[in-house]
Amino acid sequence: MTAASQKKSIPARRNSSSINRNNPDLFFNRELSWIKFNYRVLEEAGRKDNPLLERLKFIAIAESNMQEFFMVRVAGLKQVVASSVNEIQLDGHTAEETLKEIHKEAHAMVALKYELLMEITQSLAEQGVVVVQKSADLKQHEREFIQEFFNKELFRVLTPLAIDPSHPFPRILNGRLNLAVTLKRMDQKEKQRDSYAIVEVPTVLPRFLELPLDPEAPDEPEPPTPIRRFIPLEEVLKLHAGDLFSGTEIVSIHGFTIVRNSDLSIEEVSSDNLLSTIEEELKNRKWGEAVRMNYRSGMPDNIRMFLRDRLDLKDEELYERPGFLNLSDLMEIYGTTSERSDLRDKPFIPKNPITLDKPRKIFSVIRKKDIFLHHPYDSFQTVLDFLSAAAKDPRVLAIKQTLYRTSGDSPVVQSLIEAAENGKQVTALVELKARFDEERNIVWAREMERHGVHVVYGLVGLKIHSKLLQIVRKEEQEVKSYVHIATGNYNPSTAKLYTDTGIITADPEINNDVTNLFHTLTGYATVPRLSRIAVAPINMRETLTRLITREIHNAEAGKPSGMRLKMNSLVDPDMIVLLYRASRAGVKIDLSVRGICCLKPGVPDLSENIRVESIVGRFLEHSRIFYFENAGEPKIYISSGDFMPRNLNRRVEVMMPVDDEDIKQRMVAILNAVFRDNHNARRLLSDGSYVPVKPEGNEQRFSSQRFFREETNREFHEKEKNRAVERKKIFQPLMNPEDELPRETSLVRELPEAQPVEPD
Repeated sequence: MTAASQKKSIPARRNSSSINRNNPDLFFNRELSWIKFNYRVLEEAGRKDNPLLERLKFIAIAESNMQEFFMVRVAGLKQVVASSVNEIQLDGHTAEETLKEIHKEAHAMVALKYELLMEITQSLAEQGVVVVQKSADLKQHEREFIQEFFNKELFRVLTPLAIDPSHPFPRILNGRLNLAVTLKRMDQKEKQRDSYAIVEVPTVLPRFLELPLDPEAPDEPEPPTPIRRFIPLEEVLKLHAGDLFSGTEIVSIHGFTIVRNSDLSIEEVSSDNLLSTIEEELKNRKWGEAVRMNYRSGMPDNIRMFLRDRLDLKDEELYERPGFLNLSDLMEIYGTTSERSDLRDKPFIPKNPITLDKPRKIFSVIRKKDIFLHHPYDSFQTVLDFLSAAAKDPRVLAIKQTLYRTSGDSPVVQSLIEAAENGKQVTALVELKARFDEERNIVWAREMERHGVHVVYGLVGLKIHSKLLQIVRKEEQEVKSYVHIATGNYNPSTAKLYTDTGIITADPEINNDVTNLFHTLTGYATVPRLSRIAVAPINMRETLTRLITREIHNAEAGKPSGMRLKMNSLVDPDMIVLLYRASRAGVKIDLSVRGICCLKPGVPDLSENIRVESIVGRFLEHSRIFYFENAGEPKIYISSGDFMPRNLNRRVEVMMPVDDEDIKQRMVAILNAVFRDNHNARRLLSDGSYVPVKPEGNEQRFSSQRFFREETNREFHEKEKNRAVERKKIFQPLMNPEDELPRETSLVRELPEAQPVEPD
């Protein structure tokens, strides 16, 4: 190679002035990055090492994700295009260009989804879980059962809607499955003509009807596993549609669904009552502008075009599907086949870090040492016990909590109500604008108000996304407070499925900061006095900027430097530019970004020191952990928010420093496992593609989620063995050394060996 060619092959050094938020070459498109994330979710459905029902579940999750994406992000882009504002995206593309690329990717995803679904349902059928998709596959006794079900239950619920001059086009609800029916009927002049009708498939009945076993074959030997057969409800309806339209000839029946703009548009400044405003907007959500139509293959062109024109959709917004629609409903089959443990992930039992005979002892435990929780491996029950003990403890004076999303029959809400009824001052900051949970939050907020809880409905212009629970307690000579700060919501259901971290501490400085923050959120104080925690939108961006800048200075000074940042999304252009500058200064940066990532890693002279990986597995990676090397004295933080403009600018988020050395070590171990993962991790390349991380050389396959489950199992069994030893010590003096209790009455049982955890 000549000197000239060598010089030519070396990339020109980037001008530092070109590394700024206005340079579109530095960023991936936000929306297309999200679609790549949903592809990674769908890839889990294609993995043969996942159990069949889990693969079916990932199909449902990918479908639900895409539905929400269209209802919010695609709908927003459509509004931008309609407004004729030539808004430029972060990567330099217009909203219209982005929409075209989204539809191209989404159509390809639909094809892949149904290809995987066919493979999975065929394999499930071989294992005794059958989804009947054609009436020709029904047995005689099943047809008789369906006939009876239709006559007794389904027929009375249905409402066929004719479409003609006297029956205007009906308002189609968002996401509901409908059947477009073409009929031939005689008009007043005894001539046949085509007519049209729409029938909504009712949601008050199960989407999949389970079919009975054949009663005429009782003597047949039972199979090793019982066979369960299901049929989609719309197939039942199609089979007996003639009963709905007697006197007509049915020409065709094809399913379709409409996806509508479902993002709430709220003018908070002009709203006198945020609660009533959101309630009114929720009524309008189901009638938002149509952004997509899914239809079953074979729908006649005239029907498809008729629906397209009535809904004001473009051709690329029509999605043909070769199988049944609304695949998110497959979660129904996943839920009703819980007995098929051979087709599901092996059950996992989290450990409870604190087991107390007297609940009030939890406060003395916290005073001695901070409690660290790593969900779902550590049980969320610890948080529930903490709150429940506070609700009952006569020494507790006040409880303050933020609630962004919670579960249906929430024990969190019940404990807050119990505390209020016990005479404690209870304040709940309920975020009404938690997308798609607004209605649920309104119900629980009103329920708490009825029982004496002080409910605060968010802040004008901001969402309260922080995860805070503070207990104020009267003790010997003073009033002390205890706080739980977390990365995940107070939702016991999702705490079993999401990886999150939380810390319960009695640290007075942290508690003072949280108290001041609550006063700001509930009163008129504008800026809380903060000494330890960082709060968005007040000082979290500035704190992160200072921490990253310090790593740059340390690298330039030859001191130890580095960052390991785990988050859900990385979008904020200023944070991305700062990470680029750190990389150019020689700072090694490991990023675990589950979802959207607009940063381009591995670009010479820009981001060659940045590695980006994403983990999609059994659990949803949701924790935010930020590690800074800090010249050999590491600083670690947990955060409720990601590196996104909305988190840093438009939401109330909390970032907490971790000072306890034992907890620091545990969090370093978590990060070590995450960045060692070569089983569920995918690496982001500079061209925007993701590739599976594979073992190198003699390296073994390693799954971080499996590692944490196995560690939890080991700790659980070790704890049980220790308890058995203690019980034996207690009862041994009561026994003759030569005596042995009969096995069936022994108080000390032999514990089973820990079972190996299944592959992810």
